[in-house]
Amino acid sequence: MSTIIQVKGLTKDFKEIKAVDDLSFQVSAGHVYGFLGQNGAGKSTTIRMLLTLIRPDSGVIEIFGMNLEKHRKEILRKVGAIIEKPDLYKYLTALENLRIFAAISGVKLSEKQLMDQLNMVGLAERAKSRVKTYSQGMKQRLGIATALVHDPELIILDEPTNGLDPVGIAEIRELIKNIAAEGRTIIMASHLLDEVEKVCTHVGILKMGDLLAAGKVDEVLVNEDIVEVGAANIQLLEQTLHSLNGYTSLKKNKEVIQLLYPVGTANLENINEYCFKNGVVLNHLQLKKKSLETKFLELTNK
Repeated sequence: MSTIIQVKGLTKDFKEIKAVDDLSFQVSAGHVYGFLGQNGAGKSTTIRMLLTLIRPDSGVIEIFGMNLEKHRKEILRKVGAIIEKPDLYKYLTALENLRIFAAISGVKLSEKQLMDQLNMVGLAERAKSRVKTYSQGMKQRLGIATALVHDPELIILDEPTNGLDPVGIAEIRELIKNIAAEGRTIIMASHLLDEVEKVCTHVGILKMGDLLAAGKVDEVLVNEDIVEVGAANIQLLEQTLHSLNGYTSLKKNKEVIQLLYPVGTANLENINEYCFKNGVVLNHLQLKKKSLETKFLELTNK
């Protein structure tokens, strides 16, 4: 799989604040790569450097195998982006907006092609409505349509669901999935843990400009299976489980005992059978994955 973005040693300081600290990562073709971090983690600064809106203090950015500093225009012609809220002409219609953005991008599209773009983002029925009458979610979808109007290979989205209600968030989530299904490469920055888990194939977790972890979402964010085991006699259950093999650690609270297993190795049937043979009848047995929130907090609170 070809590498679309290769970043090495990227650094950016704003006076006494180190926004990005020796950042290196890569994104392959077809991936949906999520930058995840709290406010001030360096997500937006990194994205702005990828779009040449901010100049890095040091480091190298290569996109499509070309040096961004040397081949800026050639690279950006193949990139579509939205930085937070899209900048739209509110007193014009969606169709008129899209026509203007196509012209700015140097692309000539027929009205049918423009309507196809609006249909893709679910706005065909409101194509001739003024943008000022749109909800924030509709404006965001139109913004994504303008970013796609020149058929870019790489899409960069900074906080694409910021400020949206739950319905708007769900709509943008599905739209991003549909765009990714076409084989486009996407980078998105977000502080919403759930959205990254649902949308992204890969993730990079940032804290104060430092990349704490990166890789496939299921590998970075889930590295243990948690089995919750409960019984009427919690003391007897604990004694019984101490002689059970296979788990890496045992944690006890008032109601249940948690057994931690390497991913994919927990077997609930074997646990139940083992306890029953040792005279313990279980009233609770559940396999849980370590949540994105749990893993994120573990990493960022270190």
